[in-house]
Amino acid sequence: MTLVKKLGAEFFGTFWLVLGGCGSAVLAAGFPELGIGFVGVAFAFGLTVLTMAYAVGHISGGHFNPAVSFGLWSAGKFETKDLLPYIVAQVIGGVVGAFVLYLIASGQAGFEAGGFASNGFGELSPGKYNLTAVVITEVVLTFMFLFIILGSTDERAPAGFAPIAIGLGLTLIHLISIPVSNTSVNPARSTAAALFADTAALSQVWVFWAAPIVGAILAGFVWKFFATSK
Repeated sequence: MTLVKKLGAEFFGTFWLVLGGCGSAVLAAGFPELGIGFVGVAFAFGLTVLTMAYAVGHISGGHFNPAVSFGLWSAGKFETKDLLPYIVAQVIGGVVGAFVLYLIASGQAGFEAGGFASNGFGELSPGKYNLTAVVITEVVLTFMFLFIILGSTDERAPAGFAPIAIGLGLTLIHLISIPVSNTSVNPARSTAAALFADTAALSQVWVFWAAPIVGAILAGFVWKFFATSK
């Protein structure tokens, strides 16, 4: 598969993740009487990854997330030369997804972007959690997300079920951490939403690059132990 096709798959996968996941939060979560709530948002994020993993995972590997690319790289399952191109494609896909979402959302009378499903700590955390709590949450949950990805895609795992495990894993992660950080575990998703928020989210986005990438890289190193054990 050519690199261009792989990058295209990463673009569309991340586009769908942001449009579907953040879209569920911006458009549907608080809708009077029919709001899906944070449980619905959690499932929406999981479903975006599950559906696109089946749709284009066989083309690019289905990362849709710079932290995933770093985690697979640290596990020795992704080439260094493809790391930057993948991340660029993911960020662009996410930003375009957020832009389309903004165009849709702003079509409602009285629209205000507000947080626009962005991530944050302190006053920008849904539950007003501090920086330390948010960093721990993002590192640990991204670690577990990569651990799920690496385990379910291992050649010894049951074939064909990885997207289900990964999608449900991301759903669980959102169920845990929406109140804490509004759940990132994905720097591209965080950057995309922050660009359109009417808050200081963009000034905090560095946390949602650093913490997920650290967690992902640690998971890759730890997974090597299991991958090489008898």
